[in-house]
Amino acid sequence: MPVRLPRSLALLALLTLALCGPVFAMHHNGTAQRPRTWKRHFRRVRWNPMFRPSHDSLLRQNEEIDRLELPRIADDQELEQLKAKEALVPIRESESLRFDPRLDPARRYCRAWTREFVEDLSQAYYRQFHAQIQVNSAVRTVRVQRRLRRRNSNAAPEKGETASSHLAGVTLDLQRRGMSKAQIRYVESYLFYLKALGLVEPEEERRQWVFHVMVSDRYSDWRQNQTIFPTEHPLPADTALTRAE
Repeated sequence: MPVRLPRSLALLALLTLALCGPVFAMHHNGTAQRPRTWKRHFRRVRWNPMFRPSHDSLLRQNEEIDRLELPRIADDQELEQLKAKEALVPIRESESLRFDPRLDPARRYCRAWTREFVEDLSQAYYRQFHAQIQVNSAVRTVRVQRRLRRRNSNAAPEKGETASSHLAGVTLDLQRRGMSKAQIRYVESYLFYLKALGLVEPEEERRQWVFHVMVSDRYSDWRQNQTIFPTEHPLPADTALTRAE
């Protein structure tokens, strides 16, 4: 005859099976299955600029400033004196050129040939894309550069052979963030040709995402005889213009 368990023991057995069921379900062939975890995938951005910042580039920028015998502007008083003498000229906002609104109006100045360069570039860019070039930074003083270094360790020093070329008013930072691949290629092509002629010394800064461009005074003489735009000169076939933004 079959053995009949007491009713209390039968209920206990059923309860035990109900509680252990999920545990048994986690095993397959004697191996516990770990709960599935979702991994977050981040898109890696490859930074491979045409004009990579370098120590040698900073040296070339300062050599040009020394050739021109330009001062590194110490403070606001010296800055205002250079404006009064028109050694520094105001950058003019237009349909093709705008400023970062955070840029102090007192520092929206540069050398005359640097202004010629950015006006020519912005007009050519506007004809191509119907969009503006943005100036993020122009002339700086030694005091401003020193303050900038405190919060941005990647900024060039305010003195020495690799000092920032912004201190002489020959350099502009042009907004690169937000440009399409075609727009970046256009500006790079433009700068590539001028650099080959020794008229500009460009860098593509990583942290600030700008085109940092120092302009030689030779640009003024060159542009008087210029009949075609720099972008009409094709880049060499092996020139790397890889982007992932």
